[in-house]
Amino acid sequence: MTAFFIALFFVFIAEMGDKTQLVALAFATRYRPAIVMLGVFLATLFVHLFSVGIGELLGIALPLFWIKILAGLAFIGFGVWTLIGDKLEDEEKTTRQGRFGPLMTVAVTFFLAELGDKTMLTTVTIASQQQSFIPVWLGSTVGMVIADGLAVVVGMVLGKRLPERIIQIGAAIIFIGSGLFTLVEAFIA
Repeated sequence: MTAFFIALFFVFIAEMGDKTQLVALAFATRYRPAIVMLGVFLATLFVHLFSVGIGELLGIALPLFWIKILAGLAFIGFGVWTLIGDKLEDEEKTTRQGRFGPLMTVAVTFFLAELGDKTMLTTVTIASQQQSFIPVWLGSTVGMVIADGLAVVVGMVLGKRLPERIIQIGAAIIFIGSGLFTLVEAFIA
């Protein structure tokens, strides 16, 4: 159960202020919240299934010391990435409705936006460390859906974003701290 909560926590933190959270917010202003959340859930379920599979393979192929070193450096990198931030490159792409309707538009857009994204790489990193396929997959999916659910609620209720810079700094501190802890742990063990 620990792997579930680790994945949930770090993916939730990674998603805060991320471009895909902004995508969810943008869709929430255009489509019904239930449709947006279902699209986010379906896309996340598939992306994170793929991510956990990659992470599990890395965990089997690499010795524990190197997994910890790579994970520590990755978490520090995610912290820096969080500080730098993502930009929503083409907002028009996220608001254009495809021929398959709102659900497919949200799901496909979200899926494509997640490929190679910080949360996908976070999931790969956690899966390589934890070696618990189902708990990491479900935890990362739940963490992503909760974070994007917040964006949908904010989009519906407030119509404006949370103070993004403060969220970015807080998330970056958590990532960098966890990365430093993981590096120290690698050399002590």
